[in-house]
Amino acid sequence: MLLATQGLRKRYQRGDVSVDALVDVSLEVPEGSFTTLTGPSGSGKTTLLMLVSGLLTPSGGRILWRGQPLEGQGDAAWAAFRRRQLGFVMQAFSLVPYLTALENVALPLAVDGVDAVERRERARLLLDRVGLAGRSEHLPRELSAGQQQRVAIARALAGKPALVLADEPTGNLDPALARDVLALLAALNREDGLTLLMVTHSPEAAAAGTQRIHLEAGRVVPAPATTG
Repeated sequence: MLLATQGLRKRYQRGDVSVDALVDVSLEVPEGSFTTLTGPSGSGKTTLLMLVSGLLTPSGGRILWRGQPLEGQGDAAWAAFRRRQLGFVMQAFSLVPYLTALENVALPLAVDGVDAVERRERARLLLDRVGLAGRSEHLPRELSAGQQQRVAIARALAGKPALVLADEPTGNLDPALARDVLALLAALNREDGLTLLMVTHSPEAAAAGTQRIHLEAGRVVPAPATTG
């Protein structure tokens, strides 16, 4: 199992009031899966992503990576884990506006000290993989919203992560562009074996995955039946 949680809990203290964001969440993300995490606003979806990436500290429970515990390690260890094992795709594309598509994709490799020739070549290959071979020298403002999200996906893949965490990656896209991005993510999972954990509020987006986990009020519950 690539990623698992056991009885994971997160409680926020706001003055005299305690708020349980996650309550005894146990789940598994198999290697090679496209796992979608659904639930209404405030159900704990984003909190869960932040916990498994070490950006929040759990109040209890366990986080396991390939069977080994992750919780309890220090900030430096978490930072190294994120850099070496995880890729991130967010609702806001978060591209550097004054860098080209190629430079945006290559940026994480520069931070890791990869040779300039190698990082440009890897970035070119990734832009080709996401269908943007002809847009490598364009700035973000010269790209459509869907193209900007494709650049962000390529950037998430630059470090060859074992797991990509995607938080509402189609949230800023119109329905047609959202379908294109979901089709790309599904193809990366199916053809390249990429493991994905994607937060979404959309049943249509959730249907792109190979397994679905549903949260209600911070607890894992059976997903509602889809219609249509």
